[in-house]
Amino acid sequence: MPEQHRTLIADRRVQHDDWVLLEEGAERPANTSVIVSVTEWLEAPSENVAPLLSSDTELTPELARQLLDAPLIAIDFPKFTDGRGYSIARLLRERYGYGGQIRAVGDVLIDQLFYMSRCGFDAFLLREDQIVEDALNALDTFSRSYQPGTDTGEPLFRRRMREARREPAVA
Repeated sequence: MPEQHRTLIADRRVQHDDWVLLEEGAERPANTSVIVSVTEWLEAPSENVAPLLSSDTELTPELARQLLDAPLIAIDFPKFTDGRGYSIARLLRERYGYGGQIRAVGDVLIDQLFYMSRCGFDAFLLREDQIVEDALNALDTFSRSYQPGTDTGEPLFRRRMREARREPAVA
């Protein structure tokens, strides 16, 4: 049986979710885009089937090359305290150059959205008890970040040094 649709935030706005997240081994509904385990996806990749990576997925170069053709990649957060999905997303974006949607699913909380977006996530399937308006606001929790991320390639001190060279000194 497919999982119930939950609120999807993609590209910083609430969107209709055309994808159904299926449990392992569940029957695929006809004419529906589905997210299935990476094992199932590898058996029959297509434009209306996307992989779900568990947090313990070993992202080998071979698997990453195969994932480049995926219409989207969902990464599961089994518990909000499990941060391995952050690393997977960052590797997909920075090391392997994945340009499609990376979606956080599972135990996704508002408090995590800003940090997830810095690691390469651009879509979030919120846990049912999360408030959508608060989630949208959480994406802009901070106006600047110290560390480089997938959204900003250089740390704050380098950005400030670059900006200081362009501006005349204040007398």
